[in-house]
Formats: sequence, C-alpha cells, structure tokens
Amino acid sequence: MVEATKIPVKNEKMTGSTPTAWRPIENLRHEIDRLFNNFDRTLWHSPLGRSMLDVAPFWGREPVWAASPAVDIAETDKAYEITAELPGLDEKNIEVKFADGILTIKGEKRDEKEEKKKDYYVNERHFGLFQRSFQVPDGVDVDKIEANFKKGVLAVTLPKSEQARSAAKNIAVKAA
Repeated sequence: MVEATKIPVKNEKMTGSTPTAWRPIENLRHEIDRLFNNFDRTLWHSPLGRSMLDVAPFWGREPVWAASPAVDIAETDKAYEITAELPGLDEKNIEVKFADGILTIKGEKRDEKEEKKKDYYVNERHFGLFQRSFQVPDGVDVDKIEANFKKGVLAVTLPKSEQARSAAKNIAVKAA
C-alpha cells in the first residue's frame, strides 16, 4: 500500500499582478475559432488541417502538457476539497501556494529517453508546465490548508473556519 505524501503549502503575500487564472470562456472561444478555421479547407489542405506545402515538423508544435489538468472541486460541511489527477509526476515536481486569497497549483513534467542500438541512436526530451489558480472563498482557515499526493492524485483540503461552519443555515421552503 502506497502512503500519501504531504506537500507543503506555501503561504505568501503577492507582489505585483495576480497569477493567471483558468479562463474556460477564452479556451472555448479559441477552440470554436480553430474549428471554423479548419472547416473551410480547400484542395490545397490535407485532412489533418495542414497545408500540403507546409513542411513544419510535428515536433515543433506545442507540447501536450501545455494544457492544464482537469480539477474536481467539492464542498463538504467542514472543508473545500480540490482534487487533480497528475499522472507521471512526483511530489517534488508539484508546488501548492496560497497568496492573497488565491490558491495556485503548479507542476512540471520532464521526460528524457535515450536509446542506443547498433543501427541508430535516439535522444528525446519532453517538457511541460501547468498552473491552475483558484479564488479561495472567505471563511477558509488558511493556516490549516493541506496538500497530499498519492498514486498520481493531488488532494488539497481547505478547511472551513469554525465561524464559517456555524454561519450556514438551512431555510425551509414553504408552499405558496
């Protein structure tokens, strides 16, 4: 059984601008623009969306890990929980930081492959970064934020303060 590894959460004051937050609307617009640009292809374009005369190599494009990983966010009575699947990463390649009401998760993945055979030699390097930032709601006890990493899954727990837990009130709904 694999034990979860605790990752330190840095609590810092930010100076300058706030980190870039995840922007789903901008990403959606970019994907829709790309879809329409690829839709109107002529005879000079291949089905892969590249010009027949375009000789740029495939490896010159943006790496797969440039995109941010998907994150699940859940709220319980006692805490907010953020879970991110980060396969292939170690806890030493992940940074969790809290500053000025923003929780930031950063990660870096490096992969190097070297293969020597009689007839050929291959040396490949892949590198990718991601960063996700979240506005933390009021009522979180920032001194008790914890981050655990186990089997490629990062779990960040943001416990609610006693005052925030007691402030919740259920309101009965009456028929009109």
